[in-house]
Amino acid sequence: MKQLCAVVVTLPLLFVGAPAEAQFDSVGALDFQTSGSPQAQEHFLRGVAILHSFGWKQAIVEFQAAQRIEPDFAMAYWGESLCYNHPLFNEQDGESPRQVLARLAPTRTERLAKAPTEREKGFLEAVEILWGEGEWRDNRVAYMEAMDRLYERYPDDDEVATFTAVATLSAARAMNDRSFRYEIRAGAIALKVFGKNPDHPGAPHYAIHAFDDPTHAPLALPSALRYAEIAPAVAHARHMPTHIFIQHGMWDYVSNHNQFAYEAARALWEPGDSVGDTVHPLDWGQYGDLQRGDYAKARIWIERLEMVARESDGQARAMSSQPLLNARYVVETEEWKTLPVRDDSSAHELLATGISAVKTDDLTTAEQAEAKLKTMAEGDSPANQIMYREVAALVRLARGQGDAAIALMDEAVEIVEGMRLPNGAANPVKPPYELYGEILLELDRPAEAVTRFETSLQRMQGRARSLLGLARAAARSGDRATAAEQYAKLLSNWQGHDDLPGYGEASRFVRQSNDQ
Repeated sequence: MKQLCAVVVTLPLLFVGAPAEAQFDSVGALDFQTSGSPQAQEHFLRGVAILHSFGWKQAIVEFQAAQRIEPDFAMAYWGESLCYNHPLFNEQDGESPRQVLARLAPTRTERLAKAPTEREKGFLEAVEILWGEGEWRDNRVAYMEAMDRLYERYPDDDEVATFTAVATLSAARAMNDRSFRYEIRAGAIALKVFGKNPDHPGAPHYAIHAFDDPTHAPLALPSALRYAEIAPAVAHARHMPTHIFIQHGMWDYVSNHNQFAYEAARALWEPGDSVGDTVHPLDWGQYGDLQRGDYAKARIWIERLEMVARESDGQARAMSSQPLLNARYVVETEEWKTLPVRDDSSAHELLATGISAVKTDDLTTAEQAEAKLKTMAEGDSPANQIMYREVAALVRLARGQGDAAIALMDEAVEIVEGMRLPNGAANPVKPPYELYGEILLELDRPAEAVTRFETSLQRMQGRARSLLGLARAAARSGDRATAAEQYAKLLSNWQGHDDLPGYGEASRFVRQSNDQ
């Protein structure tokens, strides 16, 4: 039997501005015992560390390097097999992982025979289940169950634990479970490892995914702050902490870390690669800068996305994100822009156009956007159903039909309450509780508006438009203390952007309150 080799990967953190090739040294620290030779193990450990940060392309290079050094090193094939499907998305490329395993040996029995320890056999058996024939969602659940069994046998093994955590998150997505019980379990496992090794790349990463909602996000803030420093060589690792920073309204962090993630992704990208790691930080970075009131930087994100779309040879991820970022810019800045309603208009474009048309008294175009959204709402997308009701409510409000507008917004918030709790940038780009509050203000019902804005901020902490709405509603309700508090938070968001509409209003109110 081969000698067990325990090697710890502990690589120095480099400054963010270092060249991409130098930053490859910064992937975190872990201890993963295997039977591989020391030379193969070095590449294997590096591959695992990068895999924990979802750096698929980089991890494949390392696992294949380990395979070249030691062609029968079963765990190197195990690791590579996990690099072709995102565990938390509904990707279904079973063929590539099966081809990887077939390179180790043609049959499952022969492959397992190449894993010399029971623990390694357990890892390999789990991916044999994951990449076996059968329905993809069922396989993900069965994979979690296999990892659970391995975790029961090795409860103090950090790598068994972290891969069990991400398998549990994957199964929760596959089952569309809304109870959060799987996320809580995965997060608890990840935090246990994080407590033992705060430099482990997988532990804080999976804790962030597990607690990525307004209720549980505080549990993951220490993980997010640490993970922001652990693996700067991997674009996704630079982006991932912003899932929790968004939940806390930490907009400078959201902007800066997505800037870093974009730079890392651009440094790694080559023609033909997926642009996912590039587009994702463009999307979230723009959202952060819009909340900060940095509208010039928000336009730069759009320009970057247009460049990426041109270079990507029409990849759907890049093309579909363009109308989203354009619509978000209009809605967040309130620089109203009415576009023609086309057959191929996206739902978010129609929402932005519908709102803009109402605000500029072009009800004909607003009604066209409403009609198009109504057709889209007949599908199974809750977001489309909400956006239709938002535009329809604004059209009714403009026509003096306040009760009809309120009824439509009641339907919209009922739909949103059945959705997953907010994570990431607002979806739809105009949150329904926020719009509901604005409609109530127009109907001179400020006390009711206060409750809607408060709910919006409970769901999405620190949103600029919700802060402004709550401040105005509280002021009109006679609650000057709450109004001053919310205006002050808005000024903190918009620090350095005193030219924005609303900034002077907030500044005057806070100054007058301080003088009293």
